Amino acid sequence: MSANLPQHNPEDQEIDLTQIYKKIRSFFEGINTVIFKCIRFFFRNAIVIVILLIVGVGLGMFLDETQKTYDHQIIVAPNFKSTDYLYSKIELLTSKIAEKDTFFLKSIGIKKPLEVTKISIEPIVDVYKLVSNNEQNFELLELMAQNGDLKTVVKETTTSKNYNYHTIVISTNGITNQNDIVKPILDYVNTSGYFGEVQKISVNNIQQKIKEKEGIIVQIDAILSSFSNGNATNKSDKLIYYNENIQLNNIIKTKDSIVNVLGTLKIDLLNSRRIINENAISLNIKNNKSINGKRKVIIPILFISLFIFIRFFMSFYRKQSLKAE
Repeated sequence: MSANLPQHNPEDQEIDLTQIYKKIRSFFEGINTVIFKCIRFFFRNAIVIVILLIVGVGLGMFLDETQKTYDHQIIVAPNFKSTDYLYSKIELLTSKIAEKDTFFLKSIGIKKPLEVTKISIEPIVDVYKLVSNNEQNFELLELMAQNGDLKTVVKETTTSKNYNYHTIVISTNGITNQNDIVKPILDYVNTSGYFGEVQKISVNNIQQKIKEKEGIIVQIDAILSSFSNGNATNKSDKLIYYNENIQLNNIIKTKDSIVNVLGTLKIDLLNSRRIINENAISLNIKNNKSINGKRKVIIPILFISLFIFIRFFMSFYRKQSLKAE
């Protein structure tokens, strides 16, 4: 059997190693040639490249100074289950801004419609408050999370519309003020015949509840006052003993509970002053995303890259033309 085994010739192994060494050496020589050609190209075209660099930086600085983009953030709370209505209004505004429909934008009160470049809305994600307010929300969120990533679920449209607060972001070319753009947009999203009627009914209901609660507190105060005026069966310096049939502690607890409810109703009344209630407004936040503020770097790189591409394309075309001839 040993006679049938292949015999390895040391000379063949030496030839293989020599070929591998030559290929490695040829590879590195190719890299050196490419580097040398690049250096030679930049030396030969140094003047043009420097000019393109200066022009690109200058143009970029000019554009960065003259084309500044600012964001304006409005935190809103939709009332009376008007979240879908709010999102549909913002979607309509988005399409009108994209179409540059200045007639429509002016009709809703925007004084400088061409300065508005973008509008969007996104929820302020608060999962803990969402599930704490309603046990069904927790069960629904748990069910949806079983079929997908939780981070995706809490941000998708179906879930996001259940959050209490949302942020409207308006982008403009240049600084603006609240009266020129923000106020007209807020007035526009608060214009609804149906939700206006719902608002009136809700406000009346809250005011009626407040009146009733305040009346109950007056009655409870009268009862407590009657005790303090001498209806006690026995008094001492430190303790007052009352008739066992009168549950004074329950009366005091009832009053505390009604006072808490009354406070919540007054906050609800304050929040119901508008259909889409604005809670906070931040104006003129400089936007440095994307290429904003970076044109002084991007434009010279773009000019030089375009010049290099053109020169190599022309060189390639000449060589191929000579071959074809």
